[in-house]
Amino acid sequence: MTSLSQSTGYILLISYGLFMFGLSYFYLQKSKTHTNFLVADRKVGFIKSGFSTAATWIWAPALFIASQKAYQQGLPGVFWFTVPNILCLCIFAYFAHYLRKKFKDGYTLAEYMNVRYSRRVQILYIISLSALSICQFAVQLLAGGAVVTYLTGIDFTIVTIILTGIALSYSLVSGIRASIMTDVWQMVIILVVVFIVVPLVYVKGGGYEVLVKGIGGISGEYSNIFDPGVAYSFGIVVTIGLLAGPFGDQSFWQRAFTTKRSEVKSAFLLSALVFGVVPIFTSVIGFMGAGLGIDAGSNAQLINIITVNELLPKIIIIPFTWMLLSGLVSTLDSGLCSISSIVSTDIMHKSKDKLKTAKYGMVALAIGGILIANIPGLKILYLFIFYGTLRASTLIPTILTIIYKKLSEKGMFYGILTSLSVGVPLFAIAGFNGLTDLKVFASLFTVLASGIIVMYFTNYGSTQKKRD
Repeated sequence: MTSLSQSTGYILLISYGLFMFGLSYFYLQKSKTHTNFLVADRKVGFIKSGFSTAATWIWAPALFIASQKAYQQGLPGVFWFTVPNILCLCIFAYFAHYLRKKFKDGYTLAEYMNVRYSRRVQILYIISLSALSICQFAVQLLAGGAVVTYLTGIDFTIVTIILTGIALSYSLVSGIRASIMTDVWQMVIILVVVFIVVPLVYVKGGGYEVLVKGIGGISGEYSNIFDPGVAYSFGIVVTIGLLAGPFGDQSFWQRAFTTKRSEVKSAFLLSALVFGVVPIFTSVIGFMGAGLGIDAGSNAQLINIITVNELLPKIIIIPFTWMLLSGLVSTLDSGLCSISSIVSTDIMHKSKDKLKTAKYGMVALAIGGILIANIPGLKILYLFIFYGTLRASTLIPTILTIIYKKLSEKGMFYGILTSLSVGVPLFAIAGFNGLTDLKVFASLFTVLASGIIVMYFTNYGSTQKKRD
């Protein structure tokens, strides 16, 4: 049963789109150069960058999975989702700072790998980063489409197309500058709505007693924060994926190249602080839903909107939906900007008109994301965990590259190739078939194999040189 009429739903989407486009039009001018479009002339301050990064990281998982895990797996589910989410941004802050010092005029991580190693290593990074951008874009559309369709009955495919159009409307005009400026306002909207809605849910839902009852999840069996079952089946895989998150995502490297060089570290530490508020607060909605015994059925991924819908007046649904859309669209526009830098800098690097090429990349990503989001039966949680493993394939090689001056090119190539061609497909098979043991093994294999092979070839080469 829908809470809002289809006409209200269309008004909601159109008004949000006009608001975002109006913001970009009011604050920004059309980007006329490749550098301005991709990295905003490298002049963004740490507050804008920090809020933009936080908004980018507040994607579908932060808005939906935090509540879902609180509802399904109680305290340990929230712990294993939230802590790595915050920690990864803190760790990334230092590595982003170092790379920016080393490669001050860069555009992409893949570009740096070409400078350090070879074109073939760069190609592997292009594959990984591009695949991630498509999956990331798709999961935002999947979440946004599910919410709006659930509330209004508007066709899912139509919703995904409209959301894509909103993000494209301003991203094609001003690139990363539009993304950052709109992200800042979207982050403000998210914080304001969260600080209003979550306390209302807490009070209307019965307060402290219901919250405590829900801490163990809907079944009541997950009150131990270090529950070994949750740690094994969910914690290991998610922690690997989240710690790898910023390292394997061009959106974050792009912001490192966009931010003033002296303020990169501060920007990412600020983003960790601002971001952390959202999953912590939204998990309360999941706890309250569990404590009240709300039956989400097969829609556990929408427990936040289901709980709000049951407890609060219908009028509250509108700003809450706006908040969800803000979180989703902020990641959509970041994904568009990241793929534009990959296409123009790495894939079509010989193009004479890099600005036009960057915009073509945005359109291609939008089409691919819509197609994936509309795959029947695809779930937010699965897609989130899958591309977390995808990101893990380059985690250790990237960290080692930034730390060490000399690494084996051959080790980099074969290490990442092994993780991408063996670990990631194994994980996909395990995920589709519900094979927990294989899923954990595949995740560990993906993150470790690349690093082990890199170090083996590096040490082997060093030993051979000494012998020679």
